[in-house]
Amino acid sequence: MNRRFVFVLAALAFAGGCSDPTPGQEDTGLDLLVIGAVNPAIIVPNSPIVVSGTSFVDDSLGASQLHLVGMLDGRSFDAAVPAVYKSATELDLSADSTLASALGGSISGHFAGQATIEVMSTVDHHSHASPAIMIELDFEASLTPSVTTIGDGVAFVNSPIEVNGSGFLLGGPEGKTVAHLEGCFTKANGTSCDPIAPIDVTAVPKVAYNRSQVIFPYATGISGIEPGEFDGMVTISNQPAMGSATSTDPQTVTFQIQPPQISGASTTGASLGQYVFIEGGGFVGAATDADPSTVDPSESTTLELTGTFTSADGATTKQLDVQLVPQFVTGLEVRYVIDETDALGLAVPPRTSPGTISGMVSPIVRKGDDMVTGSAVAVSLQILPVKQVVYVNFLDGYVSSLRKFGMRALDSALRARIFQVAKRDYQGVNIEFRDTIPTDFALFSTVDISGPDPNGLGQLGYDNSPGRDVNNLRLYDHVGGVNATTLANGDAGYGGVFVEDMFEFSKHPGHLATSQASVASTAFDQTFDPFRPDLSGNEVTATELAANPPAMLTDGTSCPARVTDRAGQIACATWVLANMIGSTMTHEVGHSLGLANPNGGDLHDVGNLPNRLMEQGGNRPFLERAELQGQGPGVFCADAYIYLRKILPSTEPATTFDRPMCTP
Repeated sequence: MNRRFVFVLAALAFAGGCSDPTPGQEDTGLDLLVIGAVNPAIIVPNSPIVVSGTSFVDDSLGASQLHLVGMLDGRSFDAAVPAVYKSATELDLSADSTLASALGGSISGHFAGQATIEVMSTVDHHSHASPAIMIELDFEASLTPSVTTIGDGVAFVNSPIEVNGSGFLLGGPEGKTVAHLEGCFTKANGTSCDPIAPIDVTAVPKVAYNRSQVIFPYATGISGIEPGEFDGMVTISNQPAMGSATSTDPQTVTFQIQPPQISGASTTGASLGQYVFIEGGGFVGAATDADPSTVDPSESTTLELTGTFTSADGATTKQLDVQLVPQFVTGLEVRYVIDETDALGLAVPPRTSPGTISGMVSPIVRKGDDMVTGSAVAVSLQILPVKQVVYVNFLDGYVSSLRKFGMRALDSALRARIFQVAKRDYQGVNIEFRDTIPTDFALFSTVDISGPDPNGLGQLGYDNSPGRDVNNLRLYDHVGGVNATTLANGDAGYGGVFVEDMFEFSKHPGHLATSQASVASTAFDQTFDPFRPDLSGNEVTATELAANPPAMLTDGTSCPARVTDRAGQIACATWVLANMIGSTMTHEVGHSLGLANPNGGDLHDVGNLPNRLMEQGGNRPFLERAELQGQGPGVFCADAYIYLRKILPSTEPATTFDRPMCTP
């Protein structure tokens, strides 16, 4: 019998096995350990099990386990199962032999009781436990599907057909649920219902972990792409990874398949490299993440666009009659990327020709020799000035380095200030820094924020993109990872921002830096020594921050703080480290955009003047980078800023302060 999954949060915040850390206690990262849910509620052999929560740590910081205490089929149950770190908010398990052994030999039984996550910390060598939650879980050796309704009626090719019932499989390692279709198809304006070859179509959960609703597409393999009516039977079957298949009785269905249509667009304006998402129905093609073995190369969707383009200043009007080739997303959505090389991009160069497209667009779908054209709909799309989107990718090495500063708990505050620095440094330039991978742009750059310099050169940052991109023609540079081209040229191969090497500014870096910078500063040590674990400093903990949140500074006039002012010390350390990381990042992104001198061979601003962001590292002292004692921030010099405004024009006004000259 299937039972509904229930969980109740039994305690909040700092309850449970964790004691309240005090300043000076080692930062385990576990002081906010909380378990939120265990999914799915019904578990079968090989099911992936996901534990969600907060403050999970990787194996280097502790081994985690899911501990269940309660009743299993009316008998007392107490067992712990190892969990694998996936992220700070997710742990994974599998319904494998280890879990079966804990359950008494097989994946079966109904559990009701408490669940906690327990971690044996490698930092303080103590066990930490989350607050308990109450849960119910069903362990089933197998599932037999049942169906209450199958959505029928009006549909499109590749539109999702909803199946309601119970006992469905979730896909992946546990196995899949499939819809088996048999019947006949009458083409629009046809007179006979021609039999179709029986076909199986994979069904997937409509909502994650929900075994009561699945959807399957009305695939092109059922009756092709032409409009008409399908009359037949659908049988839902479970095909588990272990055990025998089980099926429902056949259900009678009728699907009235419509021609492809466009209902609208979720994008009304886009720039070079950006997606235009087009909604409708009946689209065909290969999904961007499709298994190549299942792709039918004869299927495609194109868009026929006729109309006019009017430049933003109204001075130019062009007639358009082009075919666009979008990417297939689902039967209900395709996405078209603004491109310089396709028919539209050649007619209206998106890098240099902002303006508005107005006209009519028709969807055309093809499968082999068959072609169906949908009705034309009105469209209006703005072509916007070029925009550079930058994904800031914080790697695990960055967090590890924060631990060496004793500032791991300040991660979120540091990131907030880093993005403030990026926005300030590029004010008036059409660039946007993001903390998640963009899904609305096909062309975007990435900059990695990491730990130590893997090149072993003690650099704070390095742009390893393949040559200076003068005028930003690429839009997709990766400042990070390893670049085989630069390695082959004899240059450093690894790029990004290297946080740990900022210890070079310490007068006593110890083993934390490959060398000591000639511009090492006592102000660096006054800022960070209170927290450094290698100097027996008092590491910042999340519990400490929750009890006494430090202020977010707007300038560094109060820094370094007094030794008796713990909150001030934390605020100053956040200000300084974030400014150093942020300005190093904006410097390296500047390189990837073609700076320092796009019209010459200079990689950095020539000479040594105060507060020039694109000067070489040795000419940028700690106080300037940290924005302390009236120094900094570093800014783009005058000609460089004009160049950035030219290649990335913005509606935001230019800054009005006097910028330093690019040459002495």
